[in-house]
Amino acid sequence: MSEIFTLIQKNAENLAPELSAVSRALYDHPELGKEEVFASAQHCALLEKYGFAVEKGIMGIDTAFKAVKKSVKPGPTIAFLAEYDALPDIGHGCGHNILGAVSVGAGIVAAKILEDVGGAIEVYGTPAEETDGSKAALADGGAFDNVDAAMMTHPSDAYYRSGSTLGIVPLRFEFFGRTAHAAACPEEGINALHACISLFNNISALREHFQSDARVHGVIKEGGKAANVVPDYTMAEFYVRAEKKSYLEKLVGQIKSCAEAAAMSNGATVKITNFEACYDNLITNQALSDLFTENLLQTGVPEVEGARPSKGSSDAGNVSQKCPMIHPHFSISDHGKVPGHTRDFAACTITDYANEQMILNVRAFAMTAYQLVTQPELLEKIKAEFKAAMSEK
Repeated sequence: MSEIFTLIQKNAENLAPELSAVSRALYDHPELGKEEVFASAQHCALLEKYGFAVEKGIMGIDTAFKAVKKSVKPGPTIAFLAEYDALPDIGHGCGHNILGAVSVGAGIVAAKILEDVGGAIEVYGTPAEETDGSKAALADGGAFDNVDAAMMTHPSDAYYRSGSTLGIVPLRFEFFGRTAHAAACPEEGINALHACISLFNNISALREHFQSDARVHGVIKEGGKAANVVPDYTMAEFYVRAEKKSYLEKLVGQIKSCAEAAAMSNGATVKITNFEACYDNLITNQALSDLFTENLLQTGVPEVEGARPSKGSSDAGNVSQKCPMIHPHFSISDHGKVPGHTRDFAACTITDYANEQMILNVRAFAMTAYQLVTQPELLEKIKAEFKAAMSEK
């Protein structure tokens, strides 16, 4: 096994300059979700250079891709997930430039080490994680149905094991009433703003009965145009979150009832839609997480902390309910905590320290993929845990 570690280390270090160049290029050229033309092209070009067959624009998503490299022998399919969208104004404040480079690098190194061993490596380019995450659409479309294990890691201020995220349903409420002069003949109007405000009040009254993991937060996007005109149209958007999909579905039903009651009590009507993709809660496969963590420590990472508590949401959750999945975090800062979604965090992604950590993660991922292919008992344990988790869900 030490010979494999050494070979992986050599391949990863040889690839390091190209991965750092991709990360830096994306940092210098940030693109918002579904607009990542440059970023997607950078990743695809590197994968094609190393022998991957790349399919671009998969499932109708222009900047998504699927790259595949198969061994000469059959075996498990291991997937790595790349993100590369940036944030408005602050660029790569979530670090997706280096995240994508890690996944692409892991795929290239793993495919090379498994060339004559068996199995297949797939790398998925998954746009728009920050908004309308494409992993949800890819998962719903069957992209991961034949994947044996999926992996990715997110930049952070320290190393953390893979944990959980909240499922999320983005709801848009449009209220329709009737205009009238608010002073001369208010009795002729149906006030859509009152209905919208009643929605907020109904949800506030319901909060007493939320489970502790629930998060419901919203804003009024349109509230009327003039104070002397009864508004006939208003619109609010809410994120509804919870730890378990079963409770999330119940909670969404309650929130929709709040909207229907608000409309009815004010004589208005309401239209309820999803304004972004729905994300499932992330279910970490602990057996896979243990294996990857052990390999991180073998590469020289001094410490991996327990799973970071998260009340956020990610489209990686949708993948985790299709195949065994991990989504840990890795350090890009050697000088303490740096808040995410900031320019300071973005700047950390292009430091020498961050690039060194990138290669450690590439090595650990490649080793994990090698073990999953060559040690069937490990993969069976991972699959058994996944099956049990889905049965429980």
